[in-house]
Amino acid sequence: MSLEKTLMVDLKEAMKAKDQAALRSIRAIKAAILIMKTDGSGNEVDEAAEIKILQKLVKQRRDSLEIFEKQDREDLAVKEREEIAVIEKYLPAQMSEDEIKSHVSAIIAETGAAGMKDMGKVMGAANKKMAGKADGKTIASVVKALLSS
Repeated sequence: MSLEKTLMVDLKEAMKAKDQAALRSIRAIKAAILIMKTDGSGNEVDEAAEIKILQKLVKQRRDSLEIFEKQDREDLAVKEREEIAVIEKYLPAQMSEDEIKSHVSAIIAETGAAGMKDMGKVMGAANKKMAGKADGKTIASVVKALLSS
């Protein structure tokens, strides 16, 4: 079942259950997909594009959550946490740091990267290989650690 069909089913269930967090989150996902479909680029919204949209929405909420926590706005932080939890249900399972390290080590061996000057080359390959399965910040920190050692 495609993401849009899954979202429609989940939206109906959230409406019946009066789950406000799920409603907000699913509507945000649907809006982001609609915006991407109608942006005039003519690009198809495939699974990779859907994953990018979901990751972007999670990142936006994490950034907001960080700000709300710094400002002691727990009422707003709770909403962000709820939305992050709902949106993450639609993302593929995230890799552990050990799995990321093994993939990055293999990429470093493939590309022949020697030091920090090759970080861009390694990051490009790592982001392609682990798209949707790992957070970019985590990948970057693992690459830095492995290249600097």
